[in-house]
Amino acid sequence: MHTARYVWTALAGALAVLAIVATLCAILISPLLGSLVALGGVLWMLFQHHAHLARLVRWAHRPIGQAPLPQASGLWDLVYSDLNRNVRQASTERAKLSAELARFRDASQAMPDGVMYLSLTGSIEWINRRAAEDLGLDLARDRGAPITNLVRQPDFVHYLEAGDYSEPFLFHPVRRKGAALLVQVITFGDGRRMVISRDVTQIEKLETMRRDFVANVSHELRTPLTVVSGFIETVLDGLDDVPREDVLRYLGMAHEQAARMQRLIQDLLMLSALETGAPQPVEDVFDVVGLVREVARETEALSAGRHQVTVVASDMCRIQGSAKELHSAFANLASNAIRYSPNGGEIQLRWRLLESGAGEFCVSDNGIGIAPEHIPRLTERFYRVDRGRSRETGGTGLGLAIVKHVLTRHQAELKITSDPGEGSCFCAVLPARRIAPTRS
Repeated sequence: MHTARYVWTALAGALAVLAIVATLCAILISPLLGSLVALGGVLWMLFQHHAHLARLVRWAHRPIGQAPLPQASGLWDLVYSDLNRNVRQASTERAKLSAELARFRDASQAMPDGVMYLSLTGSIEWINRRAAEDLGLDLARDRGAPITNLVRQPDFVHYLEAGDYSEPFLFHPVRRKGAALLVQVITFGDGRRMVISRDVTQIEKLETMRRDFVANVSHELRTPLTVVSGFIETVLDGLDDVPREDVLRYLGMAHEQAARMQRLIQDLLMLSALETGAPQPVEDVFDVVGLVREVARETEALSAGRHQVTVVASDMCRIQGSAKELHSAFANLASNAIRYSPNGGEIQLRWRLLESGAGEFCVSDNGIGIAPEHIPRLTERFYRVDRGRSRETGGTGLGLAIVKHVLTRHQAELKITSDPGEGSCFCAVLPARRIAPTRS
């Protein structure tokens, strides 16, 4: 309404001035001159409006904001003023929208999940860095290309084309060996699709470990339970016919298997407490050499004279930590040496202070040794280099896993060196801050 009012007012004013001038010329000079003035004035006004309109059209064909509005006076100055105000408002709104879009893109790029937008034809309209890494795509080169031309795995293509996105899809990309992605498609707008990918590799590994753990525990318990049940059934079925010596032998074997199950359960409970972040035990300062000698006595008892056990512990000192947990770790290292060393083998338990101030407890043997490919996996639960030998000697397969967690709780580390046929050396290195001076 405001625009129409000033346009009509300006036009009426110009026509009124022209009419007055033409009338004066007709009265004072001649009617012909008055008519010529009126006609010329109208033509001049039409020419001026046409020229301003042409400049406005040329300006409108240029990109917004890249060319200033033409200069004018009178009616067109008012028109250009309104246009200039609208252009400034549009530029401000466009700048705000650009800033919001930039923030949205930055937020999308920072998301821990992959996000990709697909057009109606399945071409990539936009993709963030996480999605590009998940699917092995290039952010710049692959934009605009059909996704099924870039990720050609049949299961992925079928999921996109099936159109049933009610459930996510577990996807293993060939470009990332061992990786697992949980892919979810969400439709929006006029048929476009948003593809969200989440890296669940670690979760899948944990689930695999859980299944393996349950299977291993079941297997470890099934064998001794079968033995115990078999001996009991044998004794019950032939109690009157089986000699007393055989009964005692069967019961002794059953007792050994029951003790093995008890050790397994105790190790499982201890490992569970260590892995679930159980509260740190009350720490104290104790004589480490005394602890080493106590472990040596237990090792000799386990060996039953079948091995030569020696102790080298000349560096007298005390350490700060949990005596119970460190005793368990040191004893597990020593018992492993007994289990994997043949009769007549030599086992050495050594404690010493390093030049860095750290303390080192080592158990070395001249047993069967360990091949290099097994060493990185020795601390896994139920991982055994020789399953038959470990079971024969009463091992649970959890000892080194317990050692690893105990040392981690004491900020210590486990070092393993071994040569097949030459023997092995397991060292627990405690940090210098846990070494306390001896009492004077």
